[in-house]
Amino acid sequence: MKNIAVIGAGTMGNGIAHTFAQSGFKVQLIDISEESLKKGLATISKNLDRMVAKEKITEAQKQETLDNITTYTDTVEGVKNVNLVVEAATENIDLKLKIFKQLDAVCSQDTILATNTSSISITQIAAVTNRPSQVIGMHFMNPVPIMKLVEIIRGYSTSNDVTKTIMELSKKLGKIPTEVNDYPGFVANRILMPMLNESIETLYNGVAGVEEIDTVMKLGMAHPMGPLQLADFIGLDVCLSILNVMYDGFKNPKYAPCPLLINMVRAGKLGVKSGEGFYDYSESRKAENVAKQFLK
Repeated sequence: MKNIAVIGAGTMGNGIAHTFAQSGFKVQLIDISEESLKKGLATISKNLDRMVAKEKITEAQKQETLDNITTYTDTVEGVKNVNLVVEAATENIDLKLKIFKQLDAVCSQDTILATNTSSISITQIAAVTNRPSQVIGMHFMNPVPIMKLVEIIRGYSTSNDVTKTIMELSKKLGKIPTEVNDYPGFVANRILMPMLNESIETLYNGVAGVEEIDTVMKLGMAHPMGPLQLADFIGLDVCLSILNVMYDGFKNPKYAPCPLLINMVRAGKLGVKSGEGFYDYSESRKAENVAKQFLK
């Protein structure tokens, strides 16, 4: 298994492409937008530059990694002759089902189809294909090149051979794969999202402020990042989407998203990617922070 296609050049997609390419795989990175592909490659190059600066890789290894990536805006062309497709598109069930129907129609019969979904049912995605035994979840953590965990999610029909193949492949990437079964939120988000949602509820109820909540969790619970800052980093729209999937799947009110989270997403306050969430990430605030550091 040497030829990999990755669908989606966004944060997760370019990180997955980077990781495979750096491990010596030939990667065909696919996105409908040429601009997104250019941005994704620029992000990969920038992240590789950081690794060169830290002497984790050489300049030659950086160039070899970039040379292993070819970009496509045509999915049919992009998935030719690949052994594995990893879908990393937006966390939207209708979009994912559409993509997997197309992949099933154009990929060779032996190709394994994986999704990086963080919460959507693998079984439901597999059901729109004629190869449910070859559909599996590969839930990478962000940032992909750094984080070691990959949740390997078996759908109802995922075969033992496919599961074993993807577990071994993940190890070749330097990751630690963990096999889980197909239930809403899997393991990572089933535990994480209620904690983030409860943190937002705590803010919503006026118990404490943003920085106070994050400080308690960082200093008191040894979390490297506070829950509200982490929600900003993940994307508040993504958090809302995952909570909705879990609420719909379990019909349990403990998974119902906080009204504050719903309103912030409606207002376009999505966290880091929009420039504002629970914290301000705007250019003016960045300049202010730089000035403060300079004056210290």
